[in-house]
Amino acid sequence: MFKSKKLLAGVIITFSILLATFSFYIYQVVKTPNLQVDKQDTYLYIPTGATYETVLDSIQRKDIVHDIMSFRLLAKMLDYPETVKPGRYLIKKDMGNRDALLMLRAGRQSPVKLTFNNIRLKEELAGRLTRNLEADSATFNQLITDKEVVSRYGFDTTTIMCMFLPNTYEMYWNTSAEKLLERMYKEYTSYWTEERLQKAKDLNFTPVQVSILASIVQAEQAQKADERPKVAGLYINRLRTGMPLQADPTLVFGLRNFGLKRILKVHMDVDSPYNTYRNTGLPPGPINLPSISSLNAVLNYEKHDYIYMCAKEDFSGYHNFAVNYSDHLKNARLYQKALNAANIK
Repeated sequence: MFKSKKLLAGVIITFSILLATFSFYIYQVVKTPNLQVDKQDTYLYIPTGATYETVLDSIQRKDIVHDIMSFRLLAKMLDYPETVKPGRYLIKKDMGNRDALLMLRAGRQSPVKLTFNNIRLKEELAGRLTRNLEADSATFNQLITDKEVVSRYGFDTTTIMCMFLPNTYEMYWNTSAEKLLERMYKEYTSYWTEERLQKAKDLNFTPVQVSILASIVQAEQAQKADERPKVAGLYINRLRTGMPLQADPTLVFGLRNFGLKRILKVHMDVDSPYNTYRNTGLPPGPINLPSISSLNAVLNYEKHDYIYMCAKEDFSGYHNFAVNYSDHLKNARLYQKALNAANIK
């Protein structure tokens, strides 16, 4: 009887020790820091279609996990191998297995900031937009050059550039090229409120035409945004009188010579739909991606009688404006004299 009690007590003690040891180990597996131990925060990128083994390979290659066995054990317990989700995940310094795996299993990504501006050509756009995304630039470029695709959004392959509003956007790293296009269209339609559509209508413009003119205004006045409404008013005056826009930036765009400083007669004779010295009206598409401030400058243009402008001779970035050609020639001579003095050709 005594031996039986002693044996039972020994079993209980042994079981208690084992249970305590196991509980402590499970606690360590769940709570103890195991990712980026004594390191800085980092990001784990899991591509679309990745498997559990792909994830393990990535975290081992980047030396993210300190004890891979405990990570794998809890991953199995939480059924993570069957629920891998692509994305960009923030792995914090000294993160525990449980917090990391619950985040990965739920697909709680950290969004990326997508910022783009100062884009002139369509071929630049795809690379800039997909630079920090999983989406392939070639695939995105194929979409915006596909007549059928862009027509679904109300554009052609030239005017599709009008749909992209330079700004900073948050989106998930694994956003597909198709979803990226849809997001940009959503942002475009959000900008074009009923009030703005009415302002465009009052100008007898479509939203696309507003974007085209805004791109010219922005190129003409890139430095001083406060002058853009005045420049917009000047071009609107020219359009209303049937006068050619005679906008140097459109000619530069047509020539694809963005280092050109002085427009000469030989340039004005070039046969191009973007030559607004030879052609009246707006060119067929935007010459850059106009900012929201440039779009607003057109919609809220300054009403005046100016139809001529010339860069100021002090190179301040502002313009001298004139109502008649005689005054314009005086302004032009001042500017040409300043160019010659500065040896700018």
